[in-house]
Amino acid sequence: MPASLSMALAAVAGVALDRSFGEMSRAHPLPVFGRLADALERAANRGAWRRLNGVCAWTLAVAPWAALAGWLRGKGFAGWLLDVLLLYLALGGRSLAEHAGRVLDDLRAGDLPAARAHVGWIVSRDTASLDESGVATACVESALENGNDAVFGALFWFALLGGAGAVLFRLTNTLDAMWGYKNERFLRFGWAAARIDDLLNYVPARLTALSYALFGNTRAALACWHRQAPAWESPNAGPVMAAGAGSLGLVLGGPAIYHGQVEARPALGEGRAPISGDIARALSLVRRGIALWLAAFLVIGALNA
Repeated sequence: MPASLSMALAAVAGVALDRSFGEMSRAHPLPVFGRLADALERAANRGAWRRLNGVCAWTLAVAPWAALAGWLRGKGFAGWLLDVLLLYLALGGRSLAEHAGRVLDDLRAGDLPAARAHVGWIVSRDTASLDESGVATACVESALENGNDAVFGALFWFALLGGAGAVLFRLTNTLDAMWGYKNERFLRFGWAAARIDDLLNYVPARLTALSYALFGNTRAALACWHRQAPAWESPNAGPVMAAGAGSLGLVLGGPAIYHGQVEARPALGEGRAPISGDIARALSLVRRGIALWLAAFLVIGALNA
């Protein structure tokens, strides 16, 4: 079977496993990786060479696992199954849908305190004082951004490098979430983790933004992406969220409280403020984008057969 068609079928299988079973509640390797990363950070985040230490720590944390995945990847059905498993472990599409769906259910039930608590599980801002629209805004933003981080980025690197690419992307994204803060503790040490994540996400994020644009108001999505994304702090979240907001006809961004301080974020998109039902619309963009990517993989694989 041609490599491109084998990859496409493996991608379909990996997504199907994620949709069917979600993230494993037990024996998932990421918590173990997180503990190792914490130990590395405590040991290396000190002294005058913290930026260099951060580069070395990222290399020690990520490179051996990605290299092992590449080395174990063999020919035949066993190699194909390993790729499927590694992609499944790297994906978080069902987990994203479940977390966002829980917030939606809370809002539909009129339980604002529960919605605030549950949206706090998927965003880093303070949620205790959010009204219904604020909760919906935070959840829609998370759904759009994490569509790229939890699904499309892994699929992109899987298409290029197989299971090793999915491992590389997921571990890099995890370290960015752990070490990528711009505070006194992580500003220098986490520089490498944040910059490498930006690099690996650059192309996938723009393909994600284009996918979102295709399934809504395409003209508004592309215009918002062009006008608004450069003002967003993250070079990759900006295009994804601006295009998603424009596609949905919503206004995202704006002021948000982080660690007790109000952060003035630019507005993204155009239209109205989000309401609870827009969470389902954002998740629909992610689902349709996944279907589009898998269809594209299959068509490319069939043409190369």
